[in-house]
Amino acid sequence: MKLPAGKNQPTWMITAPRQRGFTLIELMIVVAIVGILAAISVPAYRDYVIRGKLTEAHATLADTRVKLEQYFQDNRTYVGACAANTNVPIPIGKHFTYTCPTLTASTYEVQAAGKTTEGMGGFAYTINQANVRTTTGLPSGWGATNNSCWVTKKGGLC
Repeated sequence: MKLPAGKNQPTWMITAPRQRGFTLIELMIVVAIVGILAAISVPAYRDYVIRGKLTEAHATLADTRVKLEQYFQDNRTYVGACAANTNVPIPIGKHFTYTCPTLTASTYEVQAAGKTTEGMGGFAYTINQANVRTTTGLPSGWGATNNSCWVTKKGGLC
């Protein structure tokens, strides 16, 4: 029923203004959902980033092996490699520190140790003249070290 202009509406026709916005319960449900998603996704993302950094060690060790084999072909010894001013300098990496602790006439071993400052502490890999790739160290939660491959995933998986 429409009243003519200028007339007051009766009190029974007055309605409360419509509320706008969210209730506290609705906001708390959204916060809980976001919290659950964050609890799942943040650790998975962190592991993904770590696995991406591991490729530096694997690629650098494989590349150094190729250079050491070329050095051996040219010099008939590994002695003298992994030094400055050679075609096999000690590699420099962002996430790993590389060393050549064993260099003899017929054998070598190259090691990659993760830098703690880069979030890679505990990871350690090696390669030798027979192309034997080993994992000599892993941080806790990544499983046991594997002496037959380079571990790339949690649980000691290669």
